[in-house]
Amino acid sequence: MLFGLLRNSGILDFFINIISPITNLLNIPSEIMPLALLRPISGSASIVVGTDIMQTYGVDSKIGLITSTIMGSTETTLYIIAIYTSVVGIRKTRFVLLAALIADFVGMLISVAFWHFLS
Repeated sequence: MLFGLLRNSGILDFFINIISPITNLLNIPSEIMPLALLRPISGSASIVVGTDIMQTYGVDSKIGLITSTIMGSTETTLYIIAIYTSVVGIRKTRFVLLAALIADFVGMLISVAFWHFLS
């Protein structure tokens, strides 16, 4: 539902167009950008996006391999931070959020670099 809303409204394409100069410089395929943007926010939306990418490009394609690696190496950051910090009682999550988003970004970059190197 979230993915359909963002795709049909054009917001997802808007954000992808804004960051496309950076992603082109880093040689990140634009086909995985919806997954990269939604993975930290929503697990169910990222599963829908990942499934859509796999159906479109195939599971053995470079895009499919990058997608599956991103799905396995990153997490739904906002949900995990909310659950873990509330259980422990941490109130100031500003730096936790920054560190987690950096880790997601690095995981995505490494996934892309790994499959560019192997193929």
